[in-house]
Amino acid sequence: MTSTDSSLMMVVYGTRPEAIKCAPIIHALRGSVGLRCCVVLTGQHPDMVQPIHDGFGIREDENLDIFSHGQSLAQIAGKTMTRLTPVLRQHGPAAVLVQGDTTSALAAGLAAFYEGVPVVHIEAGLRTESITSPFPEEGNRRLLSHIATLHLAATAGNRDNLLREGIAQSNIFVTGNPVIDALHLAVATPGPVKDPVVADLVSSDRTLVLVTSHRRESWGEPMRDIAQALRRLALQEVETTFIFPLHANPVVRDYYVPVLADVANVALVEPLEYFDLAKLMARVKIVLTDSGGIQEEAPALGKPVLVLRQDTERPEGVVAGTAELVGHDPDLIVRRATELLHDPAEWSRMAHAVNPYGDGHAAQLTIAALRTWLASGATVEGLTS
Repeated sequence: MTSTDSSLMMVVYGTRPEAIKCAPIIHALRGSVGLRCCVVLTGQHPDMVQPIHDGFGIREDENLDIFSHGQSLAQIAGKTMTRLTPVLRQHGPAAVLVQGDTTSALAAGLAAFYEGVPVVHIEAGLRTESITSPFPEEGNRRLLSHIATLHLAATAGNRDNLLREGIAQSNIFVTGNPVIDALHLAVATPGPVKDPVVADLVSSDRTLVLVTSHRRESWGEPMRDIAQALRRLALQEVETTFIFPLHANPVVRDYYVPVLADVANVALVEPLEYFDLAKLMARVKIVLTDSGGIQEEAPALGKPVLVLRQDTERPEGVVAGTAELVGHDPDLIVRRATELLHDPAEWSRMAHAVNPYGDGHAAQLTIAALRTWLASGATVEGLTS
């Protein structure tokens, strides 16, 4: 391995959510004095990441090009580790930054750990306390917490989770979530919505609801129940349009398309580019989702969130009142959505609750944490006390 470059931060990611959350940090690193940034793309989801790079003006320095159709989680992990190792040896970074709980994040963290390079974990400390929910994310993030040197927690609750697991307080910084930084940038970016169906609806005077659903743990009966709830709700609320960007996975589509395709006020659209999704989210009245990121983003725009899951690794939103768990119960989903659409006081209670995930300054707080850590002695053992 080459000698370590004490100013070089290597940011590694492969999926669209990682790219979105890393973008503000990459910009902050590239605009900082005394720190440099090397962006390594795994190439896991190239078609989904490229629009994020284009929108935020990012170009990767290295691409591991691991994509292949139908590859398993083990193949993703193995190829990421194998191809990242020589890149680590070539560049000699002071640290590797990984985000969240994807398999690519875990694999990149392991590759760095095996090379003796400190791992910085962005969005550390999320927990559902159920190793299979969500799968494989809960397992990935728990494992990352045990090999990471520096933990950047989005909330105080995330920090407390890490403390309970024995992580030293000196190794944890609460930064807020950079997804809020990215969201504000995206909403403020000029330009029309590209998807023509969504563009027409956004410019209309109709009440809009955003729906997303894709979680593996919901496949089967839970997803069938959600589909029936959405059908009932749409047939009941004929003056409201439900915009549902369908996940690309054919398994997910098979649950929703047969049930919802013939409902006139349900717009089943292809996955939206991030900047389109941000502008749509700013326009809708409420959001029904099982997405972790949207649970954080929608409240930043004052949108109540009904979470289509039995549990969440983001309980702060539920406690704060910006989000509510409705699970897969069709009656509960329909009832709560109806109340939010028609009861101004109930809508206002959730819409105006304080978003616990930050105020859009996570990237700068991340830079401050990195500087503090480097000044204290960056080693795989962590910060000095």
